[in-house]
Amino acid sequence: MDYVVLMALLATLGTWFVTALGAATVVLFRSPNPKVMNLMLGFASGVMIAASFWSLLQPAIERAEESLAIPAYFVVTVGFLFGAFFMWASDKVVSLTRRGVDDIDEAPNKRFRRIMMLILSITLHNIPEGLAVGVAFGVLKNGMWSTESLMGAITIAIGIGLQNFPEGAAVSLPLRREGFSAKKSFLYGQASGMVEPIAGVFGALLVVYVETILPYALAFAAGAMILVAVHELIPECQKNQETQPYFATMGIVLGFATMMLLDVMLG
Repeated sequence: MDYVVLMALLATLGTWFVTALGAATVVLFRSPNPKVMNLMLGFASGVMIAASFWSLLQPAIERAEESLAIPAYFVVTVGFLFGAFFMWASDKVVSLTRRGVDDIDEAPNKRFRRIMMLILSITLHNIPEGLAVGVAFGVLKNGMWSTESLMGAITIAIGIGLQNFPEGAAVSLPLRREGFSAKKSFLYGQASGMVEPIAGVFGALLVVYVETILPYALAFAAGAMILVAVHELIPECQKNQETQPYFATMGIVLGFATMMLLDVMLG
Protein backbone atom coordinates (compact mmCIF):
# COMPACT_ATOMS: atom_id res chain seq x y z
CA MET A 1 0.00 0.00 0.00
CA ASP A 2 1.31 3.45 -0.92
CA TYR A 3 2.48 5.39 2.13
CA VAL A 4 0.08 8.34 1.58
CA VAL A 5 -2.83 5.93 1.20
CA LEU A 6 -1.78 4.28 4.45
CA MET A 7 -1.59 7.72 6.11
CA ALA A 8 -5.09 8.54 4.81
CA LEU A 9 -6.35 5.22 6.16
CA LEU A 10 -4.82 5.84 9.58
CA ALA A 11 -6.17 9.40 9.68
CA THR A 12 -9.71 8.35 8.79
CA LEU A 13 -9.55 5.45 11.23
CA GLY A 14 -8.77 8.17 13.75
CA THR A 15 -11.83 10.20 12.77
CA TRP A 16 -13.91 7.03 13.01
CA PHE A 17 -12.47 6.43 16.48
CA VAL A 18 -13.56 9.92 17.55
CA THR A 19 -17.07 9.12 16.27
CA ALA A 20 -16.97 6.02 18.46
CA LEU A 21 -15.87 8.14 21.43
CA GLY A 22 -18.85 10.40 20.88
CA ALA A 23 -21.15 7.39 20.66
CA ALA A 24 -19.61 6.04 23.88
CA THR A 25 -21.00 8.99 25.83
CA VAL A 26 -24.25 7.00 25.94
CA VAL A 27 -22.61 4.83 28.61
CA LEU A 28 -21.95 7.83 30.87
CA PHE A 29 -25.01 10.01 30.44
CA ARG A 30 -28.14 10.44 28.35
CA SER A 31 -27.39 13.99 27.19
CA PRO A 32 -24.04 15.80 26.78
CA ASN A 33 -23.17 19.23 28.20
CA PRO A 34 -24.62 21.68 25.63
CA LYS A 35 -21.96 24.35 26.29
CA VAL A 36 -19.12 21.92 25.60
CA MET A 37 -20.87 20.56 22.51
CA ASN A 38 -21.49 24.05 21.11
CA LEU A 39 -17.89 25.07 21.71
CA MET A 40 -16.60 21.93 19.98
CA LEU A 41 -18.93 22.38 17.01
CA GLY A 42 -17.96 26.04 16.69
CA PHE A 43 -14.24 25.25 16.89
CA ALA A 44 -14.59 22.45 14.31
CA SER A 45 -16.49 24.73 11.91
CA GLY A 46 -13.82 27.42 12.21
CA VAL A 47 -11.08 24.88 11.50
CA MET A 48 -12.95 23.50 8.50
CA ILE A 49 -13.60 26.94 6.98
CA ALA A 50 -9.95 27.96 7.32
CA ALA A 51 -8.70 24.58 6.08
CA SER A 52 -10.99 24.83 3.06
CA PHE A 53 -8.97 27.77 1.79
CA TRP A 54 -5.38 27.34 3.00
CA SER A 55 -5.17 23.55 2.80
CA LEU A 56 -7.48 22.86 -0.14
CA LEU A 57 -8.46 25.79 -2.39
CA GLN A 58 -5.11 27.56 -2.41
CA PRO A 59 -3.17 24.36 -3.31
CA ALA A 60 -5.86 23.58 -5.91
CA ILE A 61 -5.31 26.96 -7.58
CA GLU A 62 -1.52 26.54 -7.54
CA ARG A 63 -1.72 23.00 -8.91
CA ALA A 64 -4.14 23.96 -11.67
CA GLU A 65 -1.91 26.83 -12.77
CA GLU A 66 1.10 24.51 -12.95
CA SER A 67 -0.34 21.42 -14.62
CA LEU A 68 -3.55 22.25 -16.48
CA ALA A 69 -4.25 24.29 -19.60
CA ILE A 70 -7.72 25.14 -18.28
CA PRO A 71 -7.86 28.42 -16.30
CA ALA A 72 -7.34 27.79 -12.60
CA TYR A 73 -10.35 29.87 -11.59
CA PHE A 74 -12.60 27.63 -13.70
CA VAL A 75 -11.14 24.42 -12.27
CA VAL A 76 -11.51 25.40 -8.63
CA THR A 77 -14.97 26.91 -9.14
CA VAL A 78 -16.28 23.75 -10.81
CA GLY A 79 -14.72 21.49 -8.20
CA PHE A 80 -15.95 23.65 -5.31
CA LEU A 81 -19.52 23.85 -6.60
CA PHE A 82 -19.61 20.12 -7.33
CA GLY A 83 -18.46 19.35 -3.78
CA ALA A 84 -21.19 21.57 -2.34
CA PHE A 85 -23.74 20.05 -4.74
CA PHE A 86 -22.76 16.54 -3.67
CA MET A 87 -23.50 17.40 -0.04
CA TRP A 88 -26.74 19.16 -0.98
CA ALA A 89 -27.86 16.13 -3.02
CA SER A 90 -27.06 13.85 -0.07
CA ASP A 91 -29.28 15.97 2.16
CA LYS A 92 -32.07 15.96 -0.43
CA VAL A 93 -32.03 12.15 -0.57
CA VAL A 94 -32.36 12.02 3.20
CA SER A 95 -35.12 14.68 3.20
CA LEU A 96 -37.15 12.83 0.58
CA THR A 97 -36.88 9.63 2.58
CA ARG A 98 -37.98 11.44 5.74
CA ARG A 99 -41.13 12.65 3.99
CA GLY A 100 -42.15 9.04 3.52
CA VAL A 101 -41.47 8.41 7.21
CA ASP A 102 -43.79 11.28 8.19
CA ASP A 103 -46.68 9.57 6.36
CA ILE A 104 -46.45 6.49 8.55
CA ASP A 105 -49.25 6.27 11.13
CA GLU A 106 -47.73 3.74 13.50
CA ALA A 107 -45.81 5.74 16.12
CA PRO A 108 -43.20 3.06 17.01
CA ASN A 109 -42.30 2.48 13.35
CA LYS A 110 -42.21 6.21 12.76
CA ARG A 111 -39.80 6.82 15.64
CA PHE A 112 -37.57 3.94 14.61
CA ARG A 113 -37.43 5.03 10.98
CA ARG A 114 -36.64 8.60 11.96
CA ILE A 115 -33.68 7.30 13.94
CA MET A 116 -32.56 5.25 10.96
CA MET A 117 -32.79 8.37 8.82
CA LEU A 118 -30.62 10.20 11.33
CA ILE A 119 -28.00 7.47 11.05
CA LEU A 120 -28.24 7.57 7.23
CA SER A 121 -27.94 11.36 7.21
CA ILE A 122 -24.79 11.43 9.33
CA THR A 123 -23.33 8.52 7.35
CA LEU A 124 -23.86 10.42 4.09
CA HIS A 125 -22.18 13.47 5.59
CA ASN A 126 -19.20 11.35 6.55
CA ILE A 127 -18.51 10.29 2.95
CA PRO A 128 -17.26 13.68 1.64
CA GLU A 129 -15.52 14.27 4.97
CA GLY A 130 -13.57 11.05 4.49
CA LEU A 131 -12.86 12.07 0.89
CA ALA A 132 -11.55 15.44 2.12
CA VAL A 133 -9.06 13.75 4.44
CA GLY A 134 -8.03 11.23 1.76
CA VAL A 135 -7.50 13.95 -0.84
CA ALA A 136 -5.47 16.05 1.60
CA PHE A 137 -3.08 13.15 2.22
CA GLY A 138 -3.08 12.05 -1.42
CA VAL A 139 -1.72 15.47 -2.37
CA LEU A 140 1.52 14.63 -0.56
CA LYS A 141 2.39 12.02 -3.20
CA ASN A 142 2.15 14.23 -6.27
CA GLY A 143 5.14 16.53 -5.82
CA MET A 144 3.48 18.56 -3.08
CA TRP A 145 5.15 17.06 -0.02
CA SER A 146 5.99 19.76 2.49
CA THR A 147 5.65 20.38 6.20
CA GLU A 148 2.82 22.79 5.39
CA SER A 149 0.92 20.21 3.32
CA LEU A 150 1.42 17.51 5.92
CA MET A 151 0.25 19.75 8.77
CA GLY A 152 -2.68 20.90 6.64
CA ALA A 153 -3.77 17.30 6.06
CA ILE A 154 -3.38 16.46 9.75
CA THR A 155 -5.31 19.57 10.77
CA ILE A 156 -8.17 18.71 8.40
CA ALA A 157 -8.34 15.25 9.96
CA ILE A 158 -8.34 16.78 13.46
CA GLY A 159 -11.05 19.27 12.52
CA ILE A 160 -13.27 16.58 11.04
CA GLY A 161 -12.56 14.33 14.02
CA LEU A 162 -13.67 17.07 16.43
CA GLN A 163 -17.00 17.49 14.72
CA ASN A 164 -17.43 13.71 14.54
CA PHE A 165 -17.57 13.52 18.34
CA PRO A 166 -20.97 15.23 18.66
CA GLU A 167 -22.21 13.37 15.57
CA GLY A 168 -21.53 10.03 17.28
CA ALA A 169 -23.40 11.25 20.34
CA ALA A 170 -26.22 12.58 18.14
CA VAL A 171 -26.90 9.03 16.98
CA SER A 172 -26.36 7.00 20.15
CA LEU A 173 -28.18 9.26 22.64
CA PRO A 174 -31.54 9.35 20.77
CA LEU A 175 -31.37 5.57 20.39
CA ARG A 176 -30.85 5.22 24.13
CA ARG A 177 -33.83 7.49 24.82
CA GLU A 178 -35.96 5.27 22.55
CA GLY A 179 -35.22 2.25 24.73
CA PHE A 180 -32.22 0.67 22.99
CA SER A 181 -29.56 -0.81 25.26
CA ALA A 182 -26.39 1.20 25.83
CA LYS A 183 -24.42 -1.41 23.85
CA LYS A 184 -26.69 -1.30 20.81
CA SER A 185 -26.88 2.50 20.93
CA PHE A 186 -23.08 2.68 20.92
CA LEU A 187 -22.74 0.19 18.06
CA TYR A 188 -25.20 2.11 15.87
CA GLY A 189 -23.55 5.42 16.78
CA GLN A 190 -20.03 4.38 15.85
CA ALA A 191 -21.25 2.63 12.69
CA SER A 192 -22.11 6.00 11.16
CA GLY A 193 -18.38 6.75 10.94
CA MET A 194 -17.37 3.48 9.27
CA VAL A 195 -17.63 4.99 5.79
CA GLU A 196 -14.87 7.53 6.46
CA PRO A 197 -11.89 5.12 6.17
CA ILE A 198 -13.37 3.71 2.95
CA ALA A 199 -13.95 7.18 1.47
CA GLY A 200 -10.53 8.33 2.71
CA VAL A 201 -8.67 5.50 0.98
CA PHE A 202 -10.69 6.04 -2.20
CA GLY A 203 -9.93 9.78 -2.18
CA ALA A 204 -6.21 9.20 -1.67
CA LEU A 205 -6.02 6.54 -4.40
CA LEU A 206 -7.92 8.76 -6.82
CA VAL A 207 -5.53 11.66 -6.33
CA VAL A 208 -2.39 9.49 -6.39
CA TYR A 209 -3.19 7.62 -9.61
CA VAL A 210 -5.25 10.20 -11.52
CA GLU A 211 -3.04 13.26 -11.09
CA THR A 212 -5.01 15.51 -13.45
CA ILE A 213 -8.01 15.28 -11.17
CA LEU A 214 -6.06 16.62 -8.18
CA PRO A 215 -7.11 20.32 -8.42
CA TYR A 216 -10.74 19.32 -8.91
CA ALA A 217 -10.55 16.89 -5.97
CA LEU A 218 -9.06 19.52 -3.66
CA ALA A 219 -11.74 22.05 -4.60
CA PHE A 220 -14.44 19.35 -4.28
CA ALA A 221 -13.34 18.62 -0.73
CA ALA A 222 -13.38 22.34 0.07
CA GLY A 223 -16.92 22.75 -1.26
CA ALA A 224 -18.16 19.78 0.75
CA MET A 225 -16.50 21.04 3.94
CA ILE A 226 -17.83 24.60 3.57
CA LEU A 227 -21.38 23.37 3.07
CA VAL A 228 -21.16 21.10 6.13
CA ALA A 229 -19.69 23.88 8.26
CA VAL A 230 -22.12 26.60 7.19
CA HIS A 231 -25.30 24.54 6.86
CA GLU A 232 -24.86 22.05 9.68
CA LEU A 233 -22.23 22.97 12.26
CA ILE A 234 -22.67 26.72 12.64
CA PRO A 235 -26.49 26.68 13.00
CA GLU A 236 -26.22 23.76 15.44
CA CYS A 237 -23.67 25.47 17.67
CA GLN A 238 -25.72 28.71 17.72
CA LYS A 239 -28.87 27.13 19.16
CA ASN A 240 -28.22 28.68 22.59
CA GLN A 241 -27.31 32.07 21.17
CA GLU A 242 -29.91 33.94 23.26
CA THR A 243 -28.47 32.81 26.60
CA GLN A 244 -24.83 32.61 25.43
CA PRO A 245 -24.59 35.03 22.49
CA TYR A 246 -20.84 34.79 21.86
CA PHE A 247 -19.81 31.45 23.38
CA ALA A 248 -20.03 29.30 20.24
CA THR A 249 -19.04 32.24 18.01
CA MET A 250 -15.73 32.56 19.85
CA GLY A 251 -15.24 28.84 19.27
CA ILE A 252 -15.59 29.48 15.52
CA VAL A 253 -13.11 32.37 15.69
CA LEU A 254 -10.67 30.32 17.76
CA GLY A 255 -10.87 27.37 15.38
CA PHE A 256 -10.35 29.58 12.33
CA ALA A 257 -7.44 31.41 13.99
CA THR A 258 -5.80 28.14 15.05
CA MET A 259 -5.89 26.73 11.52
CA MET A 260 -4.77 30.02 10.00
CA LEU A 261 -1.89 30.30 12.46
CA LEU A 262 -0.68 26.79 11.69
CA ASP A 263 -0.73 27.42 7.94
CA VAL A 264 0.95 30.85 8.12
CA MET A 265 3.66 29.65 10.53
CA LEU A 266 4.44 26.63 8.39
CA GLY A 267 4.03 28.37 5.04
